[in-house]
Amino acid sequence: MNRVKSGISGLDELTEGGFPEGSSVLISGGPGTGKTIFCMEYLYAGAHDYDEPGVYVTLEEGAHNLWWNVQRFKWDVQALERDNKLKIYKFEPTGDYTDLASQAKRIVEKARQVGAKRLVIDSITAFAFWTNDKAKIRYSIYVLIEELRKLRCTSLLACETSGRKNDFSSFGVEEFLVDGIISLHFFPPSHYLTIRKMRGTNHDSNVHPLKFGDNGLSVDPKATISWDDLKD
Repeated sequence: MNRVKSGISGLDELTEGGFPEGSSVLISGGPGTGKTIFCMEYLYAGAHDYDEPGVYVTLEEGAHNLWWNVQRFKWDVQALERDNKLKIYKFEPTGDYTDLASQAKRIVEKARQVGAKRLVIDSITAFAFWTNDKAKIRYSIYVLIEELRKLRCTSLLACETSGRKNDFSSFGVEEFLVDGIISLHFFPPSHYLTIRKMRGTNHDSNVHPLKFGDNGLSVDPKATISWDDLKD
């Protein structure tokens, strides 16, 4: 199986070398856990280190806020944008915006247009802004993931949760549709990461410290804490 490097220092040691190529991985967590930074670092590393074009589709924040989130790191993101290796799109629904399945296909088309090898959608929780119909939301997520599989680019789907340690999705269905789940936690003053699922991978399932440094995020693959010791 081909593996796609995450770009997060220490993480690939926990996943047999990276994400399965063409997989969809849920990056879940509450506010302040580092989901946006994680996703942007994945795209940045792909474009900068591995010459793999990436697309960041934001359903909530504009590009300006994304730059603000990552400006502390030593990443020349704008140069990659100029070279068409990294694109950021603020997605606005058109037509019948409650037809989420059609909107999901439009999102995937953004990646297809630039031949993306990596894709981020931030966040699928925003589907709830357009409709309260849980059945439509769940079907649209299913369509989104199936279309991503056809595209064969490796995708991260950010997902907002309540922040409780046993919450892994917003709608109670995403975790069953995706190929992998990485759960991020923030219990002040510390951040943690755990891999809940990764198809086709003998992955580590321990809780590891997650650090924020000048060059981005890093995971200590050797340091672990007990799941029972996490607050809730």
